[in-house]
Amino acid sequence: MSFNLLMGTLEQGLAYGLLAMGVYVTFRILDFPDLTVEGSFPLGAAVAAVSIVSGVNPFLATFFAFLAGCIAGIITGIINTKLNIAGLLAGILTMTSLYSINLRIMGKSNIPLLRERTIISILRDFGIPAGYVALISFIIIVFLIKGLIDYFLYTELGMAVRATGDNSVMIETLGVNPDTIKIMGLALANGLVALSGSLVAQYQGFTDIGMGIGMIVIGLASVIIGEVVIRTSKIPFATLGVILGSIIYRLAIAVALQLGFAPTDLKVVTAVLVVLALGAPSLRKIMIQDEFAEYLLEGGRHDAKTK
Repeated sequence: MSFNLLMGTLEQGLAYGLLAMGVYVTFRILDFPDLTVEGSFPLGAAVAAVSIVSGVNPFLATFFAFLAGCIAGIITGIINTKLNIAGLLAGILTMTSLYSINLRIMGKSNIPLLRERTIISILRDFGIPAGYVALISFIIIVFLIKGLIDYFLYTELGMAVRATGDNSVMIETLGVNPDTIKIMGLALANGLVALSGSLVAQYQGFTDIGMGIGMIVIGLASVIIGEVVIRTSKIPFATLGVILGSIIYRLAIAVALQLGFAPTDLKVVTAVLVVLALGAPSLRKIMIQDEFAEYLLEGGRHDAKTK
């Protein structure tokens, strides 16, 4: 693998790391199967792109993207909690609606950003070498966001979010409204996803209406791979594992392309990675059982020979 390809893989892994953190908040902390991700990711990209093209400061445009993602998460939460619609269906309804909303925001299916000022181009003006500006930018942004999320989840409100995912009945007996907490958690998660979409759009130089397809699988793959790499429930290490999982996932995709897989085969590669990551504990258990059985068998043979 060439140096430039490795750099590009690391940059993409970090940019998609915020997506993975958003998925981690919904699937692991809130225990909520949220498919809004596939709509909020391009929503963040669309809002950021339209704002940047309109002359808004890229940092402010990125913040607007985060707020737009929060609104999408709030809508999913309201549909689920106030209208008593299943979480999975609530996410699908919001995701479907966001396709039309994103088209309305963009005005067309694709917005180029190659000649526009972005976060990356602004940071390049500070003297950071052109070949490293995207990597350094994403390291700063992603780990700053990671630190804020880690801090939040250890606050009283963050502990309420974690407790709601573990046992919503218990948290309700303590005088906390689990519906409000769930809506807030979904807002935070989709805000992170939209933030990731805005960074990816600025990195690749365009926004496309179809860039959200498959994002939920990418996020889940990153979360699962991260949990295999770092086996702990402590929040700082868990969020670090999610970011590492995103990078490892991108490395696996790059290796697959280097081995000759066609870009159309990447969905199959992703599915295989998820299956392997999910099945790793079971495979390990089977191997241990087989080794133990072989050990007992060898011990029996040894006893027979001794007699």
